[in-house]
Formats: sequence, structure tokens, C-alpha cells
Amino acid sequence: MPKGRKAKKVEVRRKKEFTLRGKTLPELQALPLSELAKLLGARARRSIRRGFNSETTIFHDKMHNGSVGDVQRTHTRDALILPEHVGRRVAIHTGKEFKEIEVRPEMIGHYFGEFALTRRFEKHSGPGVGATRSSKFMPLK
Repeated sequence: MPKGRKAKKVEVRRKKEFTLRGKTLPELQALPLSELAKLLGARARRSIRRGFNSETTIFHDKMHNGSVGDVQRTHTRDALILPEHVGRRVAIHTGKEFKEIEVRPEMIGHYFGEFALTRRFEKHSGPGVGATRSSKFMPLK
């Protein structure tokens, strides 16, 4: 080996098991809703404590009773992601279309609407036909 070079040791990086406040996914799935609420953030805890509205309750029932392979379509963007939803596919309405996502363990405690954005970034092109002379100036790079 030439002098000055260090031998690089190649390590196999394994995926770390998901935990939420020290609980693994199977442990989270076994917890009752009231115990799960203690592990989540304040907003999610408040949503659980106050109870879900009728639309959210219907959606959670459909998710619970449906098969894992089905894609569940919903307009309920304010539904909380629970541990029993992990691995399922959901199509969330953005106001224009349905955006399909697969629920991962890291999403627990968030809302479905957070993963289907309703606004998109619009990139503008150069100045148009009616632009003033000063706004037509485009500096050279």
C-alpha cells in the first residue's frame, strides 16, 4: 500500500429499526389509542382526546376493515395517521387530483394532508410582450 493513503474500511450500513419514543412498530400497533396519544405531539394528542369527527371516523373504519393491497381514496386531509395504517396505500385529494402515497412508520402522528401538497411552485419565464423596456433587461451570466 502506498505511503500516505489510508485503507478505507467498507461498512455495510443496515437500516435502523423504526422507533417512536422507544417503542417499535409492533408495540405501537398493540397500544390502545389513549396510550398512543401520550407518545405523540400536542396537536395529535389533542385531536385524539377531543375525538375524531364523523368523516375521519368513517375513514379510519374503512382503513381498518379494508385489505392491505387496496388504495383508499379520501378527501379527509385532517385524518391522523395511526400505526395500523402503516404499509397501506392512500390517495389523498389535493383539490384537483388524488395523490397516492404509501404510509411509512415515520408518518405516524402526522396528518394525511401534510403529504399531499395543495400548492405547487410556479416557475416564471422571461418578460412577456407587454413588458416595459426596463423590465426586459436580462443581465448576462
